[in-house]
This record gives sequence, C-alpha cells and structure tokens, in this order.
Amino acid sequence: MPLSDRSAQISALYQEMILDHYRRPRNKGELEGADASVAMKNPLCGDEIYLHVAFDGDAVRDLKFTGRGCSISQASASMMTQLIKGKSAAEIEPLRDRFRDMVMGKADASEDASLGSLRSLSGVAKFPARVRCALLAWNALETALAERSG
Repeated sequence: MPLSDRSAQISALYQEMILDHYRRPRNKGELEGADASVAMKNPLCGDEIYLHVAFDGDAVRDLKFTGRGCSISQASASMMTQLIKGKSAAEIEPLRDRFRDMVMGKADASEDASLGSLRSLSGVAKFPARVRCALLAWNALETALAERSG
C-alpha cells in the first residue's frame, strides 16, 4: 500500500476515534465526593471543562468531566480520563508532558504508545488555534493535582 494511502487511512481512523469520544464521551458527568473540582475555559473559542477528581493518596481514584465545546476539547477530556484513572501524580506528569509535546508538533511524541487513543489528536499540531482546546482538560488536571499537593 502506498504511504499516502496508509496515511489517509490512519487520518480517517483518528477522525473517527475523535468523533466517537465526542459523541459518546467516557467518564462524563458529575462525580460525587470529588476531592477537587476545577473549571477551565478557553476564552478564544468558548470551550468549558469542569473536571472532578477523587484521590486515593497520591493516585487519581476516579475522575469525570462536564462541560461543552468543540469535538477536540471534549474528546481530549474523554480520552484523558480513561488514561489517567488509577495513576499516580508521578505517572501522570510524563503522560501530560508527552501529550503537550505531541499537540505542539514534536513528531516523536505522536509515536508514543503510552498515550493510547490520545495519539488520534496528533493532527491538532497543524492547527495552532486548536492546541488550547486539546490541552483544556489537561490544564484542569494539572490544577487539581497542584491543589492536592499544595
């Protein structure tokens, strides 16, 4: 198969994954007994994420989000909650950094299997205005973790 055909297939698969998480978000809703609730808004486009996190010591026991916005912000939040649940702050930090690297355009980050389905958002790097959308939930998580440790 020619490389351009393979690239187009991967791009279509990634687009489907993003739309699936947008239409059927995972971990969306309120979280009773949350230890931290953080609101993040992107004033440039109006996206809103409200992240609710419950901790078990240093680990994220559970997390959910509410909010509204574009497919990128909502899909990113959905995928992030799936990946992060059960991980410690020490495990989350390198994932957050790799995700940030990927959406900022570092090519090798998009190959990092530890990002799982979040790799479907690698194309965001081509649209600088959408980077903030992809990072919104991650910024909320970073705030929740900082409040927890601070």
